[in-house]
This record gives sequence, structure tokens and C-alpha cells, in this order.
Amino acid sequence: MTETSITSRDNPIFKRLKKLADSARVRREAQMTLLDGEHLLSAYLDAGGQPHTLVRSASFDARQFGHWAERCPSAKSIALPDALFDELAPVSTPTGLLSEAAWLSPVPRDATPLVIVLEDIQDPGNLGSMLRTGAAAGATLAVLSKGCHDPWSPKALRGGQGAQFVLPIACGVEVAAWCAQFKGQSLALALAEDRSVFAIELTGPLALIVGNEGAGLSDDVRAAASARVQIPMPGNMESLNASVALAIAVFEAVRQRLA
Repeated sequence: MTETSITSRDNPIFKRLKKLADSARVRREAQMTLLDGEHLLSAYLDAGGQPHTLVRSASFDARQFGHWAERCPSAKSIALPDALFDELAPVSTPTGLLSEAAWLSPVPRDATPLVIVLEDIQDPGNLGSMLRTGAAAGATLAVLSKGCHDPWSPKALRGGQGAQFVLPIACGVEVAAWCAQFKGQSLALALAEDRSVFAIELTGPLALIVGNEGAGLSDDVRAAASARVQIPMPGNMESLNASVALAIAVFEAVRQRLA
């Protein structure tokens, strides 16, 4: 294994990695991102990907890094001082390992459509968690509006824990127009609706629509959905976290399909 040591933030490789870490536009144009840690790298490899570059901090175990280098024979290996590595890391307690990797384009599952539709989800952790829920439920597609956070940002990838590698994702979608052409049932999860998601048959082609963490769904999307439903909450709380609401609804669909 040949390893390149970089000690200056003026190095062009470091600059490239820094732009990937910081800019959704750069990630989108390059169709590349940074994977943080060993778990994401393992999931990426399991999904058939091969990273372009492996980056370790000086304090990361060299023998362990060699293990990953062996599994990624075409990847360049880079070592950074801890201080420089920390500038790339998406979290305050860096893992010591980053991978520069191309976006994957998973093949859609051959199954009855089960689509999660996300409007203006702006928190990267929430977005990643929702993609992870969709992937775990066997969703066939995730549709993201223009106002959603970048699903390939390091923080969203961390929240997704590999979901982006196995779940097809359509980004920058006009959600109301998409709902209008969807050949199936599109359910908007909303408050103050009379119908319960538990009282509806969810075994056919289905799109579950969840809105922004604070504002909820836009009026246009609510109007475009074929039905608006709520999740009953007998307790004294106003609402659920958006990712929790999606999980309840999508796994109700799973329960019905497995019954």
C-alpha cells in the first residue's frame, strides 16, 4: 500500500475533499461525496461500490487502515494530521476514516410500489433517518422535493447508515406534480384529519407523503394527494417527529402486506 501524506490545507487534494465536505453543489456536479467511518464504508462496499480515495487521520490505527486499503485496491490512500482531518470530518468526534466515493444508483426493487415522498425535510439527521426507515421497510423509491437537504451530504449519509446505497432516490422533484401523475394511492400525513392511517388499505401502489419538520406539508401537496390521513395520538402531545410519523405509517403498510 502506497500512502500519500498531506500536511497543508493548500494541497489540491485536500481542497477537493474540503469542497466535497462543505458544498452540496460540488457534490451534485461531481456526483461524489465523503463517507464517514468504517460502517458506511463497509455498507458502500457491500452495495458494490468502490471508493476513489481513502483518508485517515494520523491517529487512526495504521493496521486497520491497511485492512480497508486491501478491500479497496483501486483507491488512493491519504494520511492527514489530526487537525486537518478534523476540518473534513462531519462530526465533533471524528472517526479517523473518510472515503471519497461516487454516488450509487440502486436498481429499483421489482415490487408493488411503496414510495416515501419527503417535502422540504431540512435537517440532515432527520432526512437520513427517514431514508433509512424507507430502505428498511423495502420502499421502492424515495422522492425528495427541491427544499430537502442534500441526501448525499456527510451528515445525511451518517443518519442513513447506508440507505442511500440501496434505496433509489429522486431529488429536486416538484411533489404536487409528481403526486398528480402517480398511478396509485398518495397519502399525505397531516394533523387534524378525520381518517386514520390504520383504517386504510395500504397493500396496493402507495406513496406516503411527509412534510417539513415545522411547517408540515404545503397546501399544494395536500391538495394533490389522493387522501389526507392522521396518525392517532391518544396522549397529550401536539405532533410527532417527522421521521417517527413516517416510520409508523410505512411499517403499517409493511404489516398489511405481510398479513
